Amino acid sequence: MSTIENAARRRLLCMTLAAGGMAATGALLSVRAFAGDRTTVNMQLGWVPGGNQVGEVVAKRLGYFEQERIDFHIQPGGPNIDGVAIVASGRFEAGEISSSPSIMLAVSEGLPIKCIAVGLQQHPYSFFSLAKNPIRTPHDMIGKRIGIQSTGMVLLKALLAKNRIQESQVNIVPIGADMMPLLSGQVDAVTGWQTNTTALKPLGAERVDLRLWDTGVRLYALPYYARTDTLKDHPDTVARFLRATARGWNYANAHRDEAVDLLIQEYPNLNRADERVAIDSLMSYAFNQTTKTQGWGTMDTKVWEEQITMFGQLGQFRAHQPKVEDVMTMDVLNATQSSRLTV
Repeated sequence: MSTIENAARRRLLCMTLAAGGMAATGALLSVRAFAGDRTTVNMQLGWVPGGNQVGEVVAKRLGYFEQERIDFHIQPGGPNIDGVAIVASGRFEAGEISSSPSIMLAVSEGLPIKCIAVGLQQHPYSFFSLAKNPIRTPHDMIGKRIGIQSTGMVLLKALLAKNRIQESQVNIVPIGADMMPLLSGQVDAVTGWQTNTTALKPLGAERVDLRLWDTGVRLYALPYYARTDTLKDHPDTVARFLRATARGWNYANAHRDEAVDLLIQEYPNLNRADERVAIDSLMSYAFNQTTKTQGWGTMDTKVWEEQITMFGQLGQFRAHQPKVEDVMTMDVLNATQSSRLTV
């Protein structure tokens, strides 16, 4: 799963035009979804479902969505599926994307969506090196070969700018998603999510982590979003969806063995041993001191403002730089705060 779907961003405007052709159909689907006693909520992903969906899977299998009168479905994404454009078109009711900048970039292109909550309080994106040649701080990158995927280039640029390091001081090497370039000595660091414990296993105990968040680049991961007219016309439905989702995450955090069992029941192709290790890392990002008082899913407008300013300075907004109130809303979080604090 990529951290920032820059390639998808380049397609967003084209997808918006296509979405215009689907607008009437999408609107009818939404009306039917909200009709009757039970509400259909399709959550569109930007990737193939897996361990990141443990909260939703738990909520589904323990009946939390049903208790909220929601008929819940996870819609898989993938390399050729622009989930943001699908939700923006009105085809599905909610979505989840890997990283918060994807929402900012979509809004800047005119797509009518807003973030309503975040799954992870800090982004797990990290730079991995080995103890024999460690990179523990941004300035340790100077003179080193940094292997990075094209989708992560903007993050590296943000890190360098934040720490006043010239790009010419770093040897940037395009690589794929695996760890082999680091293990074979082709590069001095590779990138990935700290929560992707399966992919990181080959690095073993010699692994040294430098988290993007700790370098001063503060992004959110696994943000949830909805179309703006859905938030306006059906706020209760969105609140019920988030209440059930929060209960699932809270339960999964408190009962991790059982949560992994439920996840494997939903997705039998996953490896239970790997997912049991991964959930501990995942929950360390989903729950922290802030969630103890504000509940799972909370977010900070100041973090969003930092992101918007930073991406504006990096020239990432091709159309216009959005305002924080265009990108996110606290309304759904405020409406569900007490229920998001408990299982």
